[in-house]
Formats: sequence, C-alpha cells, structure tokens
Amino acid sequence: MKEFDYQQIDDVIHSRIRTAVMAVLVAVEEADFIFLKEKVNATDGNLSVHLKKLEDAGYVSVKKIFVNRKPVTRYRITAKGFKAFEKYIENLESIIKPKK
Repeated sequence: MKEFDYQQIDDVIHSRIRTAVMAVLVAVEEADFIFLKEKVNATDGNLSVHLKKLEDAGYVSVKKIFVNRKPVTRYRITAKGFKAFEKYIENLESIIKPKK
C-alpha cells in the first residue's frame, strides 16, 4: 500500500454531520434547513453549527427568505464545495482501494 498522508483529508468536511450534509447537497439543487435536519438526523443547534462551518469555508451558500411570513433558510453546495467534496472522496478512496 502506498503511504497515505492523512493530513490531506479536509478537516472541514471530515465530520459525520458535515459529510452527510455535503452528500445530501451534492444530490439536490437546494435544500432547506428542515430537509437537511431530517436527512442528517441532527438537532437544530448541532446542525446549525456544522452548517456555519461549511458556510465559513465557502462550501455552501445560504439564502434566507420568508414563505407565508415564516423564515426559511435554504442551502446549496458551491462550486468550491463540490470540488472539495470530490477531493475528500478521492482521498478516502485512495485509502481503501488497492493500487494496481
């Protein structure tokens, strides 16, 4: 097995909840907070903290709107986030897939 540099794993993505959020956002055009909460199975507070970290890294964009006078927060993966997630998956695959 080729030597793997674990420091190549993106610390922003490498968390159970953040990885799940990124996986969901890769599969959809946009997702609101409630949808993400249900898919990721996290509490409001915990999910908020992880989404903020992804937002601060530029991996997700946030749009706040009102629907029927209720606030709705929508998230979408950015081009930077998509590229980072692809690289994250490639790095993980390089650990588990044997080199030929």
